[in-house]
Amino acid sequence: MKPYTYQNGLYVKQAGSSATKYHKREKEKRDAGASVSAQRGIQQVLCCSLIAVLCAVGHAVWIGNECEISFEHHPTASKLYCAIISHYATCLGDTLASEMGILSQQAPISIITLKTVPHGTNGGVTWWGTMWSGIGGVIIALGSVLLDSVSGLGTRPLPTLLFGTSCGLLGSFLDSLLGATLQASYYDVEKKMICETDGPGGASTIRHISGMNILSNAQVNLVSVFATTIIGALVLGPFIYQ
Repeated sequence: MKPYTYQNGLYVKQAGSSATKYHKREKEKRDAGASVSAQRGIQQVLCCSLIAVLCAVGHAVWIGNECEISFEHHPTASKLYCAIISHYATCLGDTLASEMGILSQQAPISIITLKTVPHGTNGGVTWWGTMWSGIGGVIIALGSVLLDSVSGLGTRPLPTLLFGTSCGLLGSFLDSLLGATLQASYYDVEKKMICETDGPGGASTIRHISGMNILSNAQVNLVSVFATTIIGALVLGPFIYQ
C-alpha cells in the first residue's frame, strides 16, 4: 500500500472534521440536516476511500516500486498516482465547499438555473464555497509533494498544485451538478431552512424545490469521485504533466 494513500486519507479526515465542526450551530440554523450529514456513516467513508485504496493496491501489485510522475517513462504508475490524488482532492474539495460554503454571506445560486436558492440546497454554489474546493485540492497536492520529497522521489510542485486544484474544482462542480439534478432538495417554509426529506406523508410546510429523488448524498459523492478519478488519471494528468 502506498504511504500517500494513508497520508491523503488522513488529510481528508482531519481537515473535513475540522470544517464540519466550524460554526456548527450557524450551519444548523440554515440546514436542518447539517448535524446528520456531519456524522460520517459507512457509505460516506467508503466513498471517500475505496477507489483510492483499490488504485493503491493495483500500484502495489502491478508496479511495486515507488516512482515519480512521468507519463513518458512510467505511464501506468503515473495514472494510478494521479487517480489517487484526484480522488482525495475531490473528496476534500467537496467537503470543504459544503461545510464552509454554507457559511457564505453571499446567497448561493443554482448551478443549473443560476437563480438564487436557500443555503444548503443541493447544487447551490457560491464563490466562497468554490474557493474552498480549490483549497482542498491544494492541501492534497502539497501533501503529495511533501511525501515524495521525503521519500527521495523527484517532484514537480507546480504541475502537482495545478493538478490538485483542478481536480478539487472539477470534483466539486460535478458533485453540485449531480446534486442539482438527481438529488432532491426540500425547504421548510415555516422554519425557513433546507430539510432532509419531505417527511412522513408530506408535511404541509415543506416544499420540494429542486432535483429528482434518484440519488442519495453518498451516491452523488461516489459518482462524482469516480468520474473525477477517471478524468484525472486519463485526461488531466497526462495534459498537465506533459
